[in-house]
Amino acid sequence: MIKKCLFPVAGYGTRFLPATKSMPKEMLPIVNKPLVQYGVEEAIDAGLREIAFVTGRGKRSIADHFDISYELEHQISGTGKEKYLSSIRSVLDKGTFSLTRQREMKGLGHAILTGEVLIGNEPFGVILSDDLCMNEGGEGVMAQMVRLFKQFRCSIVAVQEVPMDQIEKYGVIAGESLKDGLYRVDNMVEKPKAADAPSNLAIIGRYILTPDIFDILRDTPPGKNGEVQITDALLTQARNGCVMAYKFAGRRFDCGSVDGFVEATNYVYENIYTPE
Repeated sequence: MIKKCLFPVAGYGTRFLPATKSMPKEMLPIVNKPLVQYGVEEAIDAGLREIAFVTGRGKRSIADHFDISYELEHQISGTGKEKYLSSIRSVLDKGTFSLTRQREMKGLGHAILTGEVLIGNEPFGVILSDDLCMNEGGEGVMAQMVRLFKQFRCSIVAVQEVPMDQIEKYGVIAGESLKDGLYRVDNMVEKPKAADAPSNLAIIGRYILTPDIFDILRDTPPGKNGEVQITDALLTQARNGCVMAYKFAGRRFDCGSVDGFVEATNYVYENIYTPE
């Protein structure tokens, strides 16, 4: 029912300079796999096999990663090193990949609107690669959300409880609790001060959006920091219809920060990575 997943990957990654001066932050490795590949695998495992990237200047290596490297594969064909390509070969076999460019950085809402040409008039997932989500032994976060979408047929955002001293880093929701971990959103604020936050439920980088979001985004004026905020558009959608918030099962690492990136690397190395 949902076939496509959008990856906004046009950001500059300034918190990882100078490494990101010539290398996309999404290609930084968590042990031996680029950050963006974890997100793509999560989407594919959820049945979202049409992968759409909204890229920018200096991001060509993302497109190259999700393609065949004939010279490399020829050089290691038949050797023991060939096994190191098994995970990306599996992704290439299962998914299809397209991209468009965001010429100006005008916020996440603008990036999603830029991806309309790749999505069309159908519901779709959105994964922000900065948020690495793990649920060992269980469904990935996007798969959990797809199951909910089949039931509710409306936009869904993933949320988690965060300490109030960190709340102004996030979009924050408030709403009616329908059952444990599921809320019908009636308010949504982008990066509020702790005193103004409607709750401690912060939106993280997983969304399922219905296609009417594109028309709403077109009519959404710049908000916080002069950018088009997806939270503003989702609040309009919630007031005119329905948006659900889901407290997902699993663990999330903020790989947009150096501390979170190091924490994720240590976690994957200790719990998931298997040395050959």
